[in-house]
Amino acid sequence: MVRRLFGDASVKQLTSLLHRSYAGHAAAGRLFFASYQSAEDTAHRAGRGECWLAFRGDELVGSVTVAAPYAAPEGYPAPAGAGSFWQLAVDPSYRGMGLGHRLLSLAEERIAALGSAQVVIDTSAEAVDLLGWYRRRGYVPVGSWRWGVTNYESVVLLKELGRA
Repeated sequence: MVRRLFGDASVKQLTSLLHRSYAGHAAAGRLFFASYQSAEDTAHRAGRGECWLAFRGDELVGSVTVAAPYAAPEGYPAPAGAGSFWQLAVDPSYRGMGLGHRLLSLAEERIAALGSAQVVIDTSAEAVDLLGWYRRRGYVPVGSWRWGVTNYESVVLLKELGRA
């Protein structure tokens, strides 16, 4: 079941899911903000868009937050009006079951429904497997960015919605 996050009821659960989901990156030396952010940070980031949660029974197993248009920081290589998503996470014990792909599809559908024809995201340039996963789904590199809360250079990726 997938539903929107409402209120603060699931913020602690979501923070724990994010920490578990991004722990492998942290162990490899890539400190994604989601690997260590506080519950307050999670609530703030979730509140900047539509936060969607995936459950198996009562267990939170996935998430994604979407916004369109995306309020990118000045200088960020994003086209005006593009949507974005963040906090895409799948519990490690549920990987390989298609949940990440379903959450990505949900993010793209919501961004299109909110009126954006493009999606812009970024991820660690060192996360080769993750970059490949996005590229296989139609995302292409358009620039780079460095966030102050991570320890790596990010590759900025763009996808035109409605194209494979």
